Amino acid sequence: MDILKALSVSDMVALAIFALAWMAYEPLLHAVGGNKGVINTDMTAIRAAWMRTMAARENKFMDGQLLGHTLNSASFFASSNLILIAAAAGVLFGGEGAFRSVSSLMVLKTSSRLLFEAQIALVLLALARGLLDFIWAIRQMNYCLAVIGAAPETNDKAFQRAYGDTAARLLNPALSSFNRGVRGYYFALAAAAWLFGPAAFILTTLAAMTLLFTRQRRSPAARAVGDLRRMLEKL
Repeated sequence: MDILKALSVSDMVALAIFALAWMAYEPLLHAVGGNKGVINTDMTAIRAAWMRTMAARENKFMDGQLLGHTLNSASFFASSNLILIAAAAGVLFGGEGAFRSVSSLMVLKTSSRLLFEAQIALVLLALARGLLDFIWAIRQMNYCLAVIGAAPETNDKAFQRAYGDTAARLLNPALSSFNRGVRGYYFALAAAAWLFGPAAFILTTLAAMTLLFTRQRRSPAARAVGDLRRMLEKL
């Protein structure tokens, strides 16, 4: 295939590392963190506690407002993704003129038009995956708003807990999709580094992975979220 001829051995190695990092990040994070010590995992428990509190609360207006803010954030990121996708697609389908303009920049390392198109296509793929995650997150959040609005007023503690746990089973996947969409930006930046050569591509991919892992496990936010989860579990 022509695309394989356009790729050097270094390009193939860099691309394989990127693909492995992208696909293995989430399973690896769960394997390393287990059930605790990771922001995403700890927030799953905190959101479940939120939904149980929501089910027992008489006035649920605040819960809808809180989720509405998150919904607005997801909509903003989705709109930003669309703009970036349009820009990347414009470059990808810009033809010979776009390639000549880019290849004239000395800092960029793209030896052929086919390689250049592969590099831009990878950025486009990362952004498109992020957009799909944001769209799915928005849909699920809208379902959650309906669940909050439909929560009945009852003093049955068992029903309140069951309703809250079930609502959390809808909310947590929504926020997981949102997180994957945000993570797509990191990998889109790593993919864009391929334009500067395979070495920059590998280094940026590893840097993105390190940054994501550090923020999930070693950041002040991770420690605070972990402490809050433990406090809630003692109640």
